[in-house]
Amino acid sequence: MMTNSIEQLPKVELHYHLDGGLRPSTVKALAQEIGIALPDTEDELLSKLHVTDDCTSLAEYLEKFQLPAALLQTAANLKRVAYEAVEDASKDNVKYIEIRFAPQLHIEQGLSLKEAVAAVLAGMQAGEQATGTVARLILICLRNHPIEWNWQVLEQVQAFIGKGVVGIDLAGDEAGYPPELHQPVFEEAFRLGIPITIHAGEAAGAESIRTAIFGLHARRIGHGVRLAQDPGLLQHIREQQIALEMCLSSNIQTKAATAWGAHPIRRYFDAGITVTVNTDNTTVSNTTLNQEYERLMLHHDFHMSELQRMNAYAMEAAFVEDEVKSGIMQKYFC
Repeated sequence: MMTNSIEQLPKVELHYHLDGGLRPSTVKALAQEIGIALPDTEDELLSKLHVTDDCTSLAEYLEKFQLPAALLQTAANLKRVAYEAVEDASKDNVKYIEIRFAPQLHIEQGLSLKEAVAAVLAGMQAGEQATGTVARLILICLRNHPIEWNWQVLEQVQAFIGKGVVGIDLAGDEAGYPPELHQPVFEEAFRLGIPITIHAGEAAGAESIRTAIFGLHARRIGHGVRLAQDPGLLQHIREQQIALEMCLSSNIQTKAATAWGAHPIRRYFDAGITVTVNTDNTTVSNTTLNQEYERLMLHHDFHMSELQRMNAYAMEAAFVEDEVKSGIMQKYFC
């Protein structure tokens, strides 16, 4: 009964990485097309795509993106997986999804940044037409990239804003590359009125979240697990309704949280924080949005009404155009 209720719940996903959600069957097909050798057995293949419980850190977690990145170097492949991402979301009754990807990772075989972004948008728009799940795109700047590369990402955001792109993000090895390294890019994005979300408080402490908000002008925080280290910042986030894009399974796997019951999502929700529920990477974390909700009910005693409220929070925090947001809110979340 619980599972059926979760499946029927209209949902919003704000934190979904394109290259972290490839179907294993698609990995096989694309690898065969371009001549990349894969392991002989299904279990061995999945071990290249899924993290296990003994993953020790975010840096180790990120190693699982190497094979997907190698497969996503053509417009056709990017379009295919973007379409499938929307299709998969629709199966979890997701009514709105924001997919994010780092275009600089997909130009190794000659694609331009513009061509990479256009291919992903084309796949997402085809998926939206086929399923009815509304989909928008966030472009990622990477912490370990030279700042010049991230200026180029911002240029693509400017070129495609209002054409399917709705925001900009900073992601990658948080512990090794603090957010202030790329502050000038995000200062300019803020000046241009571009919505900003920043990965923070996942592999570094609350000071990373503080810099993301006050230095990089984040309107949302990816993860934010370690927010409780700074009570004053927690109060600010609550008062300003800065949404946390929380990802339960991923946070356990990267050791941002030490155990299911130790994850702070219930504490933050009860404290009045705008908490949202997301998968992060469906394939890397071997999860679905429905499974994330099941785990919240199992480990944190969330009730359906609270899950409904978190989806309303997510829709309110979405970067989508106001008229689209209001239509989805009225149809599913009021």
